[in-house]
Amino acid sequence: MQLPCQHTVSTYYIFQLQNEIILADTEANDDQSNEAVNRLIAITSELEQWQEMEPKLLTRSPEVLLAVGKEELQRLNNQLKMVLSCSQAKLDAQKKILKREQTWQAEKKEALNAVCEKITRLQRENEKSEHSVLQDMKRKINNLKDYHSSLMEMLSDMLAEHFPLPDPQGNGTKKKRAAAYDAEINLISLSEIIERLTNKTLETPHDPYVTTDDTFWPPYTEMLLRNGIAARHPEDCNKIRLEIFF
Repeated sequence: MQLPCQHTVSTYYIFQLQNEIILADTEANDDQSNEAVNRLIAITSELEQWQEMEPKLLTRSPEVLLAVGKEELQRLNNQLKMVLSCSQAKLDAQKKILKREQTWQAEKKEALNAVCEKITRLQRENEKSEHSVLQDMKRKINNLKDYHSSLMEMLSDMLAEHFPLPDPQGNGTKKKRAAAYDAEINLISLSEIIERLTNKTLETPHDPYVTTDDTFWPPYTEMLLRNGIAARHPEDCNKIRLEIFF
């Protein structure tokens, strides 16, 4: 076994210094560039002298060479152990990732199988054509519309019975006479007031306010406002809207 000679070590450092000079030369100005060139010439000359020298061993003693060889092998062995330890750690991490991915894949397969089985079962239980499903949906929609119409009729009848329009002649109690109104004005019923508010909210939700006029009987308007069914416009007291219930 031969030890690295001084010539080889010096050559390595010379080349390293030469590379640093070249790199520094690209970023320097003209004066610095000239100085770097001079240094490069000097180092090149020194390198040629080193190349002409005969390499010599540091020692020829077998004991020294054996000790140095053992030390070098020990250092190399320690480095290989470190590499092995790092590789083993990476391998363990990859095994954990693989196990986790396999578990995730198994869970997804189970979920997929369950969904496929459910779809198959539903297809067997509900063997209906698209036309029959569409007809069934239309029938349900029509039933819902009929139910809605019946509810609106019942609401209208209830409002007409319990909240009638005032008597234009002012007959009855003193309270009713005080609430008498001009017979020439065609007042609208409470049901129609609520219907207008509802339609305005659905048709133009960005502007749900309805302007009240003489056809709105003030007691009914005030009742809607006080019971939280309607709300007045913050800037125009003649406009009201249906309160938001959701």
